[in-house]
Amino acid sequence: MRKIGRFLLGYAIYIVLFVLLTTIVLIDNSFLSFRNFGFILSQASTRIILALGIAGIIVAGNTDLSLGRSVGLAAIVVCSLLQNPAYSGRIYSSMPQLPLWIPLLAAMLICAFFSVIQSLVVGVLKVAPFIASLGFQLMLFGIQSIYFDTVNNSSPIGGLDPAFSRFAQGAFNVAGVRLPYLVIYAATTTAFVWFVWNKTKLGKNMFAIGGNSEAASVSGVSIVKNLAAVYFIAGLLYGFGGALEGARTGSATNMTGQSYELDAIAACVVGGVSMRGGIGSIIGVITGVLIFQVINYGLVFIGVNPYIQYTIKGFIIILAVSIDTQKYLKKK
Repeated sequence: MRKIGRFLLGYAIYIVLFVLLTTIVLIDNSFLSFRNFGFILSQASTRIILALGIAGIIVAGNTDLSLGRSVGLAAIVVCSLLQNPAYSGRIYSSMPQLPLWIPLLAAMLICAFFSVIQSLVVGVLKVAPFIASLGFQLMLFGIQSIYFDTVNNSSPIGGLDPAFSRFAQGAFNVAGVRLPYLVIYAATTTAFVWFVWNKTKLGKNMFAIGGNSEAASVSGVSIVKNLAAVYFIAGLLYGFGGALEGARTGSATNMTGQSYELDAIAACVVGGVSMRGGIGSIIGVITGVLIFQVINYGLVFIGVNPYIQYTIKGFIIILAVSIDTQKYLKKK
């Protein structure tokens, strides 16, 4: 019985997700198609980038509820600066056409700036990460809404530069198979984050802080500096992911990115990243994102009521956190 109990504790979340996926396929077996999985992979790519950003914060023992608003801010900034010069409703009509990298870098640095400030609020002022990130969530929503209302009178920002649209929507043709650019960006980001986590001093310190911040501090690890670095990387990824979301969807509003933080946190937890800090892996994060994206897309595909979708996702999050808690208690 103990072996069965340990098996259920370790794999309960995957069993539930497998049952959900099986149910979706039984209801409509056309879900299993290369076309659908192509859509899922494209949508999951930006979510992987965002999840990898917040995963580092969670591993360090913190959390970040401002992710979604950072994504929205980045999308609005980049889309407003990269509209087609021939578009009649162009916001900055007298501004010369900018190369893609300038607005992209600007959005990434803006998000990184706010993330670092948040890390200082947590590390220096000792404000609980949940409260600090909730405050920044509201503040960023206010900032992006003010900018959005000012520059475009609350209308969606569209008419994007074709080069910017191709940046996210384009694809390579490899042996007759369409490989979206987004997948390349996600793979590159994954390689970068894997290197930081596994081959740098910052990665080792991040796990040490999440495992036991007091012991890490006694060992000479600077909590404030390392948290600032982790949050900085997260902010860069939020900005990059937000810009890609704007280009992928073709427009941006002040509601872009809403609730993305919940999906990212849920994907991390499903992928084995402990909310208590100190535990997590890159492959786990990616697996969590893909699983969640398949379930999200599958529920929409078979026409499940949106409210029921929220209920199912909420149940999955509670189950994943409950399992994580039980594992922690057993170790103690």
